[in-house]
Amino acid sequence: MTEQKPVQKKIMMALICWFAGSLGIHRLMMGYSNWWLMLITLGGCGIWTLVDLISILTGKMGMADGRPLES
Repeated sequence: MTEQKPVQKKIMMALICWFAGSLGIHRLMMGYSNWWLMLITLGGCGIWTLVDLISILTGKMGMADGRPLES
């Protein structure tokens, strides 16, 4: 059994996504296993990064295990 990642704060994940989103660091911190896809495609040329940022800010993207981000 894998250890759960701690719940991250929404504003921190939004800032990391804004400044380093093309590297997929925000996805790694939230426990997603597909973060490396963003790294090798530079965030889908910025498109996936923008989608993730909007999803984080609207509350539609949470931790990989389904827990919401902290406010």
